[in-house]
Amino acid sequence: MSGIPVSDVDLYTDAARVDPYAIYEELRARGPVVYLSRYDMYALPRYDEVRSALMDWQAFSSARGVFVDREVNARLEGLTLCSDPPEHTAMRTVLGRPLRADRMREVTPRIEAEADRVVERVVGQGRCEVVTELAEYLPMSVVSDLVGLPEQGREKMLEWAAAIWNTQGPADERAAAAGPAVEEFMSFAVNDAVPGRIHPDGWAAQLYEAADRGEIAPDKCPVMMLDYVTPSLDTTILAIANTVALFAQHPDQWELLRDDRSLIPHAINESLRLESPVPQFSRLLTEDHEIGGVELSAGSRVALLYASGNRDDRHYPDPTRFDITRRPSDHLAFGRGEHVCVGMHLARLEMGALLERLADRVARFDILDSRPVINNGLRGFDYLDVAFEPAAA
Repeated sequence: MSGIPVSDVDLYTDAARVDPYAIYEELRARGPVVYLSRYDMYALPRYDEVRSALMDWQAFSSARGVFVDREVNARLEGLTLCSDPPEHTAMRTVLGRPLRADRMREVTPRIEAEADRVVERVVGQGRCEVVTELAEYLPMSVVSDLVGLPEQGREKMLEWAAAIWNTQGPADERAAAAGPAVEEFMSFAVNDAVPGRIHPDGWAAQLYEAADRGEIAPDKCPVMMLDYVTPSLDTTILAIANTVALFAQHPDQWELLRDDRSLIPHAINESLRLESPVPQFSRLLTEDHEIGGVELSAGSRVALLYASGNRDDRHYPDPTRFDITRRPSDHLAFGRGEHVCVGMHLARLEMGALLERLADRVARFDILDSRPVINNGLRGFDYLDVAFEPAAA
């Protein structure tokens, strides 16, 4: 490990979960690879190295887990998130069928109708708590229906998803407190979200149909439910709230978007770049490997700091500025390569539908109060109270 800079920084304190950016800046300044002594893992804090690792699944393997804690990683082996090709490819092919761009066209009218409904309601109120009243609405109403989950589990989905994300870090108090909810969700997936109890036309039913055809192993179906529930809820909810907050803080950018709706896709990318809801995942090196001019040994765990790479000034000029004309389609918030986010088309569709309608009805946003999420795997707002200045009729 000679020559590799070492840091004893703790990325899992409350303060670091709320605002990690000074830590990221310090790590980027130290080098392309930094050894995190607290967790016996290496961190890649710069853009080029993170992207390079994401594109090389053979060396940077997901099959031994992508979190921090060894025991959690061991338990999660075999999930879609924690697998490599060809197993990963088979599972992802099944999971991704209802999430392809062409299938998104089929659900677009419904998402747009629901976006109309929620935006009309919250803007009519003059203010709203963005997380629960606006950001949760589409994922919880539309996505839960599309997955076809039994009614009795839906009210627990957000609690379960947040708990699963809390296991992403070290074995700390947050992870321990999440344990019962994670067990409850796994019990629901195995015992309740099964044929006969799920909607026969939903995405969950399609998993079991694929298993019947021999495309995936039947015992994969319950854990693959995680891939529909966990990423499609919290991450999109956080991304929507982050975007509203950024436009509240940068009214000039909101004016730009209201004047030119073609900027909406770029605004979504810029929000995801600047405030990435999932700041990191890890990989395990399968071989001795050089990255950033540094030689790492096989068996090393490597943290890919997406949120740090997204603010690397080596790649993005003036990276802390929110600029919706930037067009950063190469951001890392959705990952890259084999494990690029399978639900990103759905997330973009939901975010775009809301922005389009908010731009019609809102002249500006004012943040009245806010509270951050403190979670080992997520970043964003737990509470965001916003007032709307209505657009002139």
